[in-house]
Amino acid sequence: MFKSVKELIEMCEAQDKKIHEIMLEQEMEVTGLSEADVYAHMDKNLQTMENALDEGLAGVTSTTGLTGGDAVLIKEYLKTGKSLSGATLLDAVSKAVATNEVNAAMGKICATPTAGSAGVVPGVLFGLKPRLEPTRKDMLNFLLTSGAFGFVVANNASISGAAGGCQAEVGSAAAMAAGATVELAGGTPQQSAEAFAICLKNMLGLVCDPVAGLVEVPCVKRNAAGASNAIVSADMALAGVTSRIPTDEVIEAMYKIGQTMPSALRETGRGGLAGTPTGQRLKQEIFGD
Repeated sequence: MFKSVKELIEMCEAQDKKIHEIMLEQEMEVTGLSEADVYAHMDKNLQTMENALDEGLAGVTSTTGLTGGDAVLIKEYLKTGKSLSGATLLDAVSKAVATNEVNAAMGKICATPTAGSAGVVPGVLFGLKPRLEPTRKDMLNFLLTSGAFGFVVANNASISGAAGGCQAEVGSAAAMAAGATVELAGGTPQQSAEAFAICLKNMLGLVCDPVAGLVEVPCVKRNAAGASNAIVSADMALAGVTSRIPTDEVIEAMYKIGQTMPSALRETGRGGLAGTPTGQRLKQEIFGD
């Protein structure tokens, strides 16, 4: 069993296997499930993701009215052909936002790795689908690869905004998606690790400051930023760019930053955007005195 990204990559290189293959073997060993059973479970997760983004792209609004409808706006803007960031990236953004709007509206999503960051991995995967044309099994392998990186983060740092800020949620999700994107695009395990490190470094220090304590503002739009970061980081790694700081040290740095982050900036709804005059006004309007 691997406990670090370094160990994961060494196993891949020694056995001439891809990251998803190592993760699949570990999942089978730990759970006692067959390969077919693991893939069946992942397929259920994938279907949940697809259903959520379809629902979000059709248009949803949260009970509070704080979020909803932005995915539709982005989708319609994409059709104009005027996107400055390109069709693939903006498509991923629209689907990341769609998924998280469904979460805010109390719909069914797949936490990857958390509900608050649930839009990033599916947004990137389904955003890349028209460009890379993956098979269904390729898409399941994308989830396994994402899970391998998430496994390391969860066991060496944190994936909780309450413990480590939004860097631990959207930051981890974005880095997971970046690593999986590289593998889907034909990159090496080491390039996947580089993409993960580059992506997570870009989100170090990101605080968790939900307005009114709800996973809506700014959470939904941070999923958009996470999806964008993932694709750009994957492209950088595929181009040969590397991280000067090793992946596992980046994860350790995230953990230490989270430990020193004030409680007001760790999901308490007291600091950051939640503490602004508008943030406080919205809280009062929703919950009263």
